[in-house]
Amino acid sequence: MGETGTILVEVFFQTISYWWVIIPTIFLGLIVGGVPGFSAANTIIILMPLTLAMDLETGLIFMVSLYCAARMGAGIPAILVNIPGTAGAAATPLDGYPMTKQGRGQQALAMTFVASSLGGLLTTVIALATMPVLARVGFYMHSVEMIVVMLFGISLIASIAAQDMVKGLIAGFLGLMIGSIGTDVVYATPRATFGFLELYDGIPLIPALVGLFAVSEAFVIIEKRLIITDDARKAMATPSWHATFEGASIALKRWWHIAWTSVIGLIIGVIPGAGASIASFVAYQQSRSFSKTPEAYGTGHPEGLIAPESANNGVTSGTLVPLLVLGIPGGATAAIMLVVMQFHGVSFGPSLFENNPKVGYGMFMAMAVSYLFMMFTILPLSRYMSRVTTVPTIYLAPMIISFTLVGAFVPREYMFDMYLALAFGVLGYVARRTGYHVAAILIGVILGPLLERYFLWSLKKSDGDIMVLFSSTLGNVLWVCLALSIVLPIWFETRRKRREIVIQ
Repeated sequence: MGETGTILVEVFFQTISYWWVIIPTIFLGLIVGGVPGFSAANTIIILMPLTLAMDLETGLIFMVSLYCAARMGAGIPAILVNIPGTAGAAATPLDGYPMTKQGRGQQALAMTFVASSLGGLLTTVIALATMPVLARVGFYMHSVEMIVVMLFGISLIASIAAQDMVKGLIAGFLGLMIGSIGTDVVYATPRATFGFLELYDGIPLIPALVGLFAVSEAFVIIEKRLIITDDARKAMATPSWHATFEGASIALKRWWHIAWTSVIGLIIGVIPGAGASIASFVAYQQSRSFSKTPEAYGTGHPEGLIAPESANNGVTSGTLVPLLVLGIPGGATAAIMLVVMQFHGVSFGPSLFENNPKVGYGMFMAMAVSYLFMMFTILPLSRYMSRVTTVPTIYLAPMIISFTLVGAFVPREYMFDMYLALAFGVLGYVARRTGYHVAAILIGVILGPLLERYFLWSLKKSDGDIMVLFSSTLGNVLWVCLALSIVLPIWFETRRKRREIVIQ
């Protein structure tokens, strides 16, 4: 065993000895991730005086454990009551919530816990082994390449539109239009703000997220007695561990699916500013495009739940790579970690792993150990968490609206954001009642502004030459991959239908 191997083993056992920090932090992270508007980033900011008072090793383990658990926790309300805790969990309800309505909430939670833990653990190991290579991804991913990455996620609108082309595309374009509200990137000219200063920075994401999903869902379920069907309620009347083991087994059988979708999250996580929302949408789109049963997505398909949850947990390790190797934070939480580490006098770059290897390797080891602990501490809770769905909607709907409005208020502390969440709730309710898919609207709201920003940056650098979009070798490879991911599924489906006709 080499010197690096010896250090890794030593750091592993040293991290395990901090179980008294990791386990309580995991449960705190679950709560933080499950409440819309809260996240690991703003929680660490609130607790920063405590974090700075800790010694460096304890503080880093605390922040990393909270980060991982919050990412996983965001998927719990997304599955049970159609409320993504963060934008990174926005794709989770597409198949997670239909499973809950079928009475398979316990199974869905078990699947997402296993997929998240394995995805996060696998990508942490890969990041640890390939750190120098991954660190260079950020140098090659410029505005042109990012445009193609955005289009991978936005093409999911077309997949959703396949069920009803006109309504799907209308919903997607509506989302893109809403996303364009704010000041334009080049001249900072207000667009469609109607004089509201609160909209100058664009549509705030959390109010849009909780309004379209949570508030609109509360309006829908209040018309019913329970979220789940009567048959599903009868099936859940007798508590059993069977559904938990069944969900875990389903996820483990799809280990390869967990592996490649989590790697998507890892690569996107390395790109500063990309984030878990992009990773989850891209992973879901790729999973659906190359599935043998794409029509099953959106109806409670296991792979439709596994893909975004594996990807958004793969992002966690990716964000640490540019932070430690280049000193460039990959996201908001990593930026706060940067502040804490600088306070303790930590220097970044390749020299970190030579001069202070226990800090560099320790953060990845803390992440790996956190995911290991989560697999055994959180999985048994799926049996009890799923009981939320048996609460009558007359109590559940007001609770959902109350929590989500508070969540809409928290990020910016504007009353305006609470009214905005209600407005998006009404929009989402009308969309659901008229057959439009709220997920298509949300994709436009999230990815539209990012696509515009990178597109205008590209044009600005090329003096308005549109061909700059095809000026990069890596970008051209990504364009080919995007075309294949759209064309190949159509070709496979056409060939399958021809075979069926021949057999008949």
